[in-house]
Amino acid sequence: MKKIVFLDEYSIAGRDLEKITSQGEYIAYENTAKEQVVERLKGATIAITNKVVIDGDAMRQLPDLKLICIAATGMNNVDLETAKELGIEVKNAVGYSTISVAETTLTSALALARNVVYFNEYFHDGRYAKADRAFCYDRHTFQISGKKWGIVGMGNIGREVARLASAFGCEVRYFSTSGVKREEQYPAMELDELLKWSDIVSVHSPLNERTRGLIGRNELQLMKPSALIINVARGGIIDEAALAEALDKGWVAAAALDVFSVEPLRESPLYNIKDKYRLLASPHNAWSAAEAIDRLIDCVAENIRTWLAK
Repeated sequence: MKKIVFLDEYSIAGRDLEKITSQGEYIAYENTAKEQVVERLKGATIAITNKVVIDGDAMRQLPDLKLICIAATGMNNVDLETAKELGIEVKNAVGYSTISVAETTLTSALALARNVVYFNEYFHDGRYAKADRAFCYDRHTFQISGKKWGIVGMGNIGREVARLASAFGCEVRYFSTSGVKREEQYPAMELDELLKWSDIVSVHSPLNERTRGLIGRNELQLMKPSALIINVARGGIIDEAALAEALDKGWVAAAALDVFSVEPLRESPLYNIKDKYRLLASPHNAWSAAEAIDRLIDCVAENIRTWLAK
């Protein structure tokens, strides 16, 4: 039986892995530090990683390694050039989290528009119990129906967000980060024009040379002071220091982030913004609804099954 090693099994949140474990001699680690990668993959034919980096130096020390299964869509954590050079096949998982990420995007927009976090705290910290009136208007709220929604990156997730936003009554347009113009039911715009036009901007593109630092200080200043910006794609696409400045100076009204330039985010100006309710942040879990994780497991299992059948 082929040896299969999962370097960061914690990322699967305890879901049933029988479809993977039944295909070989399976060994799992909760998480793996960089200096542990080579030792843990010795003798392994198949490696599974979600976020653990497998670089070229590690691969050159692992003659038995033939398949790397990335338990995610992004492939930034694997040295693809060295893998190709050494004949190591690399497979990622596609489409498993489309609905989960799209739903999180809509949830974020609604939570920011209605200031849900503030009013939840207002209730639970006892202020509502002490109030002399039934309603609280401490924070501005608005509907997303009728708003202009700009999508940066019209892939599978972008299209699902567009569908949901349209169902909520938004007018949708998009910017193609790949530069490829496809037949879409929504009008395309250049990025600067999209940022000026939009009431809500959501980012759904991969992180690559075209998108790294795509939205920085200059781009954020183009946006409406009343606009929301949401990033559920990759952290390096929006300049975090520039976003913190934009929130403090009122270039944008609020932001939601599920991804960061470094994860976990140790130090950042985002922790020090003046008004915490202007930033809704989550620890890269937009993708991780239980149903999405199960689909991810199916994708990885199928990638292994297909490779073994060759």
